[in-house]
Amino acid sequence: MPSAEFFQVMPVAAALRLLDAHWQPAAATETLATAAALGRALAGDVHAPEPVPAFRKSTVDGYALRAADSFGASPALPAFLALRGELPMGAAPALDISAGEALLIHTGGMLPASADAVAMLEHTQALHASELELLRPLAPGENVIQAGEDVAAGQLILAAGSRLRPQDIGALLAVGITNIAVSARPRIGILSCGDELLPPAAALSPGKIRDINSYTLSALAEALGGQAQRLGIARDERAEYQQRARAGLHACDILLLSAGSSVSARDHTSAVISALGQPGILQHGLATKPGKPTIIAVCDGKPVIGLPGNPVSALMVTRHLLPHLIARFEGARLAQPQPRRAQLTQRVASATGREDWVAVRLHERAGGGLMAQPLFGKSNLIFTLVGADGLLRVPLNTGGFDAGAIVEIQPF
Repeated sequence: MPSAEFFQVMPVAAALRLLDAHWQPAAATETLATAAALGRALAGDVHAPEPVPAFRKSTVDGYALRAADSFGASPALPAFLALRGELPMGAAPALDISAGEALLIHTGGMLPASADAVAMLEHTQALHASELELLRPLAPGENVIQAGEDVAAGQLILAAGSRLRPQDIGALLAVGITNIAVSARPRIGILSCGDELLPPAAALSPGKIRDINSYTLSALAEALGGQAQRLGIARDERAEYQQRARAGLHACDILLLSAGSSVSARDHTSAVISALGQPGILQHGLATKPGKPTIIAVCDGKPVIGLPGNPVSALMVTRHLLPHLIARFEGARLAQPQPRRAQLTQRVASATGREDWVAVRLHERAGGGLMAQPLFGKSNLIFTLVGADGLLRVPLNTGGFDAGAIVEIQPF
């Protein structure tokens, strides 16, 4: 008989909180070249060892001068300045100015000590090689970036857990940080189980199907920043399944079992997980569709997830769980997906007591905006997702959405 606990489903967020209460990931770090650390989570806070910029520099092509010499200048009554020469790029100024003098400077060039502003070329007129006409006044600091204006020496530039973006790589290199400590990526083991499963390269025979779950889940794990390890296919026999699961748990940081997690008497997943270590199964059943029969467990200090066997359910529920697990393992902040707003083309119904996820195809609406067409299909039809652009979340106990409703879509 099915276990009564199976029917006591729990929302995904509550199940993850329960898992967190029983799981304390072991911190592990590694040092990488900063240029190769894109997408990795910082292992600690990073402070700037030096200011940026390290010197005062011009933001425009123009003339370095003393702002006081420009006061009152206008096209009708310009100020006249003596040109002292040109400042070279990439070197400290060899020249300085006195009152009534200016130096030609280029964008990014270092200002001489006595200059405190830069006049743009279009606000000047060179009368000849040694004299300049200034057509408008400047304030002190105008068109100048001060030393340390971008970041001061010692300033916190990136906090621990930040996942490095392209601009973050540039910022670290700008202050001379060429190597950086990052959190180790979790090793995510994926074990499939079933007598009906064959490797994708195998020729099909009656009653057999190709194992795609280990490949879709591996691809998702890699896309989320994990290190996927496919652990093969176990026969639908308890001893072999147990041995392979135990070996996978030993070799990995997070274990995904893609096999039966339903209440069928032939599904061994619950028993296999229960024998992997304490505290074992924390929750069997999530208030989500697809993915209701998912098992949440912690065994010997590592998360173990028992997934439904059908491809869409396994992939969809892993999309809900794995980003949280990877972020927690790395000590990183969980990235929040940016939804897109769209108008539903038809009604989407939902049963109370569960959260539904519906694949949708997006297309442009006449007059602007997006339309979302639900793609209804059975939970084992992977090509339903292939034809989709994103997912519609139907929250618990909403009863669904009517046609024409404006909804939020999580794009793939």
